[in-house]
Amino acid sequence: MTTETGHEHHHGYMSDKDEYLKRLRRIEGQARGLQRMVEEEKYCIDILTQVSAMTKALQAVGLGLLEDHMSHCVVDAARSGDEAETAAKLKEATDAIARFTR
Repeated sequence: MTTETGHEHHHGYMSDKDEYLKRLRRIEGQARGLQRMVEEEKYCIDILTQVSAMTKALQAVGLGLLEDHMSHCVVDAARSGDEAETAAKLKEATDAIARFTR
């Protein structure tokens, strides 16, 4: 991705992109499995167990992305010396953490 200043910029997760995609495809399969369980009228506790597993898998992806954001985007902004950009990146991270804890 090229920024407005013409500099090349890559998101922090790019080095793990294939791993994230693999995990998201697995989660997609879990969602299809849940649909199938409901269609087949499986026992509600069994469905809830799978919902919990899928929720944890999504949380793990989200936390990984948050860690990447902190270690790349926030750190890069801080290194640039641009206080407004650093504050904006920290606010994004803080808002993301708040969404996780709701």
